[in-house]
Amino acid sequence: MHEFIISAVAFIVLVGIMVVVHEFGHFALAKIFGVRVEAFSFGFGPRLFGFKYGDTDYKVCLLPLGGFVKMTGEAPEANLSVPGTPADDTTDDPGAFTSHPRWQRILIGLAGPVSNFLLAFVLMVFYFGWINEVPSVEVKTSTIEWVSAESVAAQAGFQSGDVITNFDTAANPDWEKIFERVNMNLNQTVPVTVDRGGKAIQLSLHLPAAQKGEDFDVTDVGILPQYLPGPIGVKQVQPGTPADKAGLHAGDAIEAVDGHAFHTVQTLLAYMQTGKGTPITLTVLRNGATMNLVATPAKLDTGYKLGFMNQPPPYRDEPLPLGKAIVKSEEFCVDKSMMIFEVLHGIFTHKVAVSQLAGPVGIARMAGEAAEIKGWLPKFGLAGMISLNLGIINLMPFPILDGGMIFLLLIESVLRHDINSMLKERVYQAAFVVLLAFFAFIIFSDVTKLPLFTHLKP
Repeated sequence: MHEFIISAVAFIVLVGIMVVVHEFGHFALAKIFGVRVEAFSFGFGPRLFGFKYGDTDYKVCLLPLGGFVKMTGEAPEANLSVPGTPADDTTDDPGAFTSHPRWQRILIGLAGPVSNFLLAFVLMVFYFGWINEVPSVEVKTSTIEWVSAESVAAQAGFQSGDVITNFDTAANPDWEKIFERVNMNLNQTVPVTVDRGGKAIQLSLHLPAAQKGEDFDVTDVGILPQYLPGPIGVKQVQPGTPADKAGLHAGDAIEAVDGHAFHTVQTLLAYMQTGKGTPITLTVLRNGATMNLVATPAKLDTGYKLGFMNQPPPYRDEPLPLGKAIVKSEEFCVDKSMMIFEVLHGIFTHKVAVSQLAGPVGIARMAGEAAEIKGWLPKFGLAGMISLNLGIINLMPFPILDGGMIFLLLIESVLRHDINSMLKERVYQAAFVVLLAFFAFIIFSDVTKLPLFTHLKP
């Protein structure tokens, strides 16, 4: 229940900000051009509350899954209010949307997505310029800490200590870039170059298709990344667990496991799953002295564990000068936008499954996780990413979306006359049905990814 409440609140806040900014873009430019705005709505469906100021009804509706700006003379299908309902005759109304030149209507349509791009840029400028969390100590290279035995990566020839210098099309990638390339090439084989003792080794890694309802990660092929150079710090030991029985104490630092220098709990967990409960030797640093402890992992929850809480890696704020913050924000926006375009291209070329997309439930889950993760980067990064997504998706030339309206206006500009209103209405009706079906599919896919359903799988 706690996770549900956090996710729901985070989703409403996050989507609320995105929608208000997007619709305010349309609203502001419509006002500048003298278009009468009848409604500024957050959400769809029945009106819950709001107020009217001038010609505009500012309201909150029942379904918080988007919003719209209703302009006089605008086809109601364009904002999903009542598909199929004919618009009022506003031919002689100077305040009507359709009474204004097409270039003004195109700019009003563009204003929403542009506002989302600006929001993402401003959010990341603020993050980099006033926060910019960086690890106090970090590994700069994409070094492989461990390769699980008999894994896909082990069979492909990867070894612990390899440094990835090229992954697919990314040169000198960090782990975030590698994770992006992995998810762009599921069920594909990608070329990888690693530096092994100063020698460049060419390898090929086959990335299997993701299991339905599960997120795919590079660890799923047996590659465990090294993020930190230091040992695994022990923050707390749970009584009665294998760690407690082995004599592990809070404040200890695990320097090695069976002689292997591990730096993260994730690697330790993967190693124990391979051993399936086999006793392991922990090399522990305690009060300046080194000792060996023997522990037998037990199956706790969903896998073999020792039963201790690790020390989180230390972070520090290192704000950048405004100029550098702007450059970093620009890099973030361009990089994430290109990734979105690549995902869309992958969907149309069948390299990326539609089920990998996240809808309202998936976004709520991510928002809840970001809200509970310590630090500001997950929150700002997710907000920026969703804002860019909203801007780009709305520019697609599909009826009902801003891009669809702009596309039709461009066609009318070339033809030099309006498209038949009945034809446009039929197009909007068909698009509305397709969009609803797609929306329902994405929500169903989101729901099947929830822990409640993934835990039911054999």
